[in-house]
Amino acid sequence: MEFKRLGNTSVKIPAVGMGTWEIGGGLTPDYSLDEEAIQALKVGIELGMTLIDTAEMYGRGHSEELVGEAVRAFPRESIFIVTKVLPENLRYNELIEAAYRSLKRLNLDYIDLYLIHAPNPRIPIRETMDAMEKLVDEGIVKFIGVSNFGVLQMEQARACLSKTDIVVNQVEYSLIERRIEKDVLPYCQKNKITVMAYCPLGRGILPKNQFLKEVGLKYGKTAAQIALNWLIQKDEVVAIPKAIKIEHLRENAESTGWRLNKEDVELIEKYFR
Repeated sequence: MEFKRLGNTSVKIPAVGMGTWEIGGGLTPDYSLDEEAIQALKVGIELGMTLIDTAEMYGRGHSEELVGEAVRAFPRESIFIVTKVLPENLRYNELIEAAYRSLKRLNLDYIDLYLIHAPNPRIPIRETMDAMEKLVDEGIVKFIGVSNFGVLQMEQARACLSKTDIVVNQVEYSLIERRIEKDVLPYCQKNKITVMAYCPLGRGILPKNQFLKEVGLKYGKTAAQIALNWLIQKDEVVAIPKAIKIEHLRENAESTGWRLNKEDVELIEKYFR
């Protein structure tokens, strides 16, 4: 597995991790595939995808429970756990309480990275960031970040911090969703904030793309691997594809450790412009 620096820290995280949306349910819990989900997460970890992203929203917390169960078999320091607080829980006390609930569901002593799932303009950002810093002070959160924030929102959040900084902005980013290239990506690259790309395979569209399949022939790789490698060759970008099938987990893991050449990157970007 290839590793990249987390924001402006000395910590290294996998260039490709695992997302868990709809693992354990969508907006409500689903217990029907629990064993399969736990096994998939364990296999992913064994393949080197030790970065696992979840959220209190996913399966109304059940996704966190499954992640917690899966990582029990591994040394804590070898796993990097990301979870997210709902926008409606961004008041100071509510955010603190939400973090402790997530910690309990994950059955962990601390959360590696805690993210604001999305902005909430009805709640002062200073109140939210004060709570985030409090969690770092208490040691139950190692690093903090945001998700689905624009440049101005990131600047406002950062301006409220006195002891730490945001290290991640988790946003949708793929060959067919490139809006962040206009402003968010350059800002994050300039300020050493990791872009954690969700839906990096275009919600299942890119693995079926004939053009990417043809590019893949040159490298002995699949269309999905080409799409993921295109992402992680960019500075400050890591990807968190969701997979539950073992062959897809292996495919995702093998999208690292090699690079598309410059000419093919340009060709791909021109095709998906």
